[in-house]
Amino acid sequence: MRGKAGLVIGLAAGYVLGTRAGRERYEQIKTQWLKVWNLDPVQDQVGKVKDFAKSSAMALPSTLWDSAVKVTKAATTRGTPGERLDAALSVSKDQADEVGRAAKTTAKAAKDAVDDAVDKADDDLPAAGRGGA
Repeated sequence: MRGKAGLVIGLAAGYVLGTRAGRERYEQIKTQWLKVWNLDPVQDQVGKVKDFAKSSAMALPSTLWDSAVKVTKAATTRGTPGERLDAALSVSKDQADEVGRAAKTTAKAAKDAVDDAVDKADDDLPAAGRGGA
């Protein structure tokens, strides 16, 4: 399903950008695109993706904050300056891995949400398009 939607969108974009049919045909294509864009199933999926992006965006900063706190605690522990530096570097490496995992998880979840939205739109649009056309 995703491949079909990508192909259709790519062909439509290529036609719009490459057409020599003039402004009138461009306006026709633009009008049809806006009709599809404003369909309830499409807007429902857009809303879901926006909500997901907002919630996912909040997860990464908390991981960054927690990592900064852990590094700061390691750097201010008791011991010689060299021991504190070693502790801070060790914790920094661990926390860099943790931030990387959180970023990958957030990116994967965002990609999955977009893929689900595209699949849902593929399923909903033909029925919606038949009713509106």
